[in-house]
Amino acid sequence: MDFNVKKLASDAGVFFTRAMQFTEEKLGQAEKTELDQHLENLIIKGDSTKNWTEKILRQTEVLLQPNPSARIEEFIYDKLDKKLPSKTTNAELLGHYMLDAASEFGADTPYGKTLVIVGEYEKRLGSAEREFLHTAAAGFLSPLRNFLEGDWKTIAKERRLLENRRLDLDICKARLKKAKLAEAKAAVAPDFQETRPRNYVLSASASALLSEEVDKAEHELRVAQTEFDRQAEVTRLLLEGISSTHLNHLRCLQDFAEAQATYYAQCHHYMQELQRECSNASTSPQTSVASCPKPVSSAFLSGPSSSGDTSSSLSGPKAPGGLASDQMPTLVTGARKAKVLYDYDAHDGSELSLLADELITVYTVPGMDPDWLIGERGNEKGKVPVTYLELLS
Repeated sequence: MDFNVKKLASDAGVFFTRAMQFTEEKLGQAEKTELDQHLENLIIKGDSTKNWTEKILRQTEVLLQPNPSARIEEFIYDKLDKKLPSKTTNAELLGHYMLDAASEFGADTPYGKTLVIVGEYEKRLGSAEREFLHTAAAGFLSPLRNFLEGDWKTIAKERRLLENRRLDLDICKARLKKAKLAEAKAAVAPDFQETRPRNYVLSASASALLSEEVDKAEHELRVAQTEFDRQAEVTRLLLEGISSTHLNHLRCLQDFAEAQATYYAQCHHYMQELQRECSNASTSPQTSVASCPKPVSSAFLSGPSSSGDTSSSLSGPKAPGGLASDQMPTLVTGARKAKVLYDYDAHDGSELSLLADELITVYTVPGMDPDWLIGERGNEKGKVPVTYLELLS
């Protein structure tokens, strides 16, 4: 084993000297070389970037994986540089359970048929969730983690080296100051009372030693200043790269927002389709007792109706996003008020777009699909889905 005692002792001496200088600076007993304002601002910006990146990374991990045990498992696999095994999402697992239950209860029964419908859509939701998690981890979490574990560690290392160079510079300044003070003191107060020739020789020798000590301290100061300036430039260049990091994180953030929007749009689309299929299943003769919510149109048709409303006609100009008057059947049944539960965007010109919490007038016509009603809002008319409405008495 190559154990260099001299080097160890030298390193220990340098460390002790730096520690003394740092302590004296903190106590206000030594002067400290200040960095230029531009570099100070870059350091502040870098620290802020590091702190907020850590917070955003941790909270995004919690958002994507709320289970702490699963996050620990992912962390271990990442540190071991191994691929995490693909796991079934909770929605997919629920879908499989529903399909298995439908097989046991009988897929031809109303309950079993509904379990099959809901189970298939839960599997779709789970698949969309898994795709979103993969996209978010690769496009957003990985760049943030790479910055903290790569670029920032390099910056932190160079900043520590810069701090050491600054301490060495201040130590050299203090040493030169002491040497000059000693030289000046020896030059100002010579011992003229001493008459022995031997002491004159010693005095001259001491003066030469002090002068040599000053020259040595000045040389060390120049070397320390050069090393400090070089390290400050290296640190400055690395910290200026934080602006490029912000641009990269901006692109990653935009990709994350787009992936999130795509995921929620898929979920919304699947839920709309599931709602329609549940309504269709619950109103069909074979599954009239299924557990899906009863269509609002059934409750609407069972409500009171007036003879005057029965004989009224749908006249009026075509409204934007609604039906033209010549497309509307002339016989209506039981007009009444309804509250809109959710926003709805019309898919074609025959439908009416809805806004949550607004009140509209609705009615049905003979032969119309029970899942739809005719909605009227001012001069706008069009078909509206009954599952988006709450009928008012």
